[in-house]
Amino acid sequence: MSANRRRMTNIGTFRAYALAYLKSHVDINPNMTCMVRQLEPTSQGIPLEIYCFTRTTVWVDYERIQGDIFDYLITVMPEFGLSLYQQPSGADMRVGLRGETMSQVTADWTREC
Repeated sequence: MSANRRRMTNIGTFRAYALAYLKSHVDINPNMTCMVRQLEPTSQGIPLEIYCFTRTTVWVDYERIQGDIFDYLITVMPEFGLSLYQQPSGADMRVGLRGETMSQVTADWTREC
């Protein structure tokens, strides 16, 4: 492969997909900056930043739109061979050490509260 030919990675393809999704999203303002960029890798993974503006300034609507966008993008990540990193919690440790399921841990926590 020559040096000036680009090879797409799964994260690069996901970034392009996410940007196309945002640019076609009815609630995103097409007249303002819209980008999906890769930040510096850390020990937890490679963070992505989504930068765009909604058409509305109503806070409740903005939060709904933001949540819907993240729900969708998180859902399609496995299609690109990617997964979301979440730092383990005490509940995760119980599942691993005791062999419990997360449902059992949640039920125990609910009873304790």
